[in-house]
Amino acid sequence: MMSEDEKFMRLALKEAGKAYALGEVPIGCVIVSDGRVVGRGYNRRNTDKTTLAHAEIRAIGRACKKTGDWRLEGCTLYVTLEPCQMCAGAIVQSRIDRVVMGSDSPKAGSAGTVIDILNNPEFNHQVPVTRGVLEEECTALLQKFFQELRIRVKAEKAEAKKGECP
Repeated sequence: MMSEDEKFMRLALKEAGKAYALGEVPIGCVIVSDGRVVGRGYNRRNTDKTTLAHAEIRAIGRACKKTGDWRLEGCTLYVTLEPCQMCAGAIVQSRIDRVVMGSDSPKAGSAGTVIDILNNPEFNHQVPVTRGVLEEECTALLQKFFQELRIRVKAEKAEAKKGECP
C-alpha cells in the first residue's frame, strides 16, 4: 500500500512533469494541509524569465493565497529535489511544519546536503526533513532531462558550426 508521503510525492512528480514538458528543469512541489493539497508549483524560471519561479516559491505563494495567511503552520511541503537556499529560506519564513524530498541536490541542496538552512538552530523555526521518498523516480526524471539537454545542446552547437564561414 502506498504511504501518504508517496501519494503526495507522486503529485509533486506530476508537477515536475509540467516543467519537463516546457523544457524546464523538472522540479515539482505540492503543499498539503489536513490531507489536501493547498498549493502546487513547478519550475518555470526560463519560461517566466525570473529567478523566483522555483517550484517551492510558486507553491508557497498559492498555498498562502488559498489559506489566506502567510503562515503555513500545519503544512507539509513535498518536493522532487532538495530545496535551494532561496526556497529553504522561504520554507522557514512561511513556518511550514515538514519537508519531504525526493532527490538530494549535491550542488545547491540547502536541507542538509550543502548547507542546512531548514534546521539551523539560530533561526526561530526549524523544519524536519524526510529524505528519499520516491528518490529513484525523482532522480530518473532529472537525469533524463539533463541527458536530453546535453544532446540538444551538442546538436545546436553542431548546427551553428555548419553556418560559420571557413
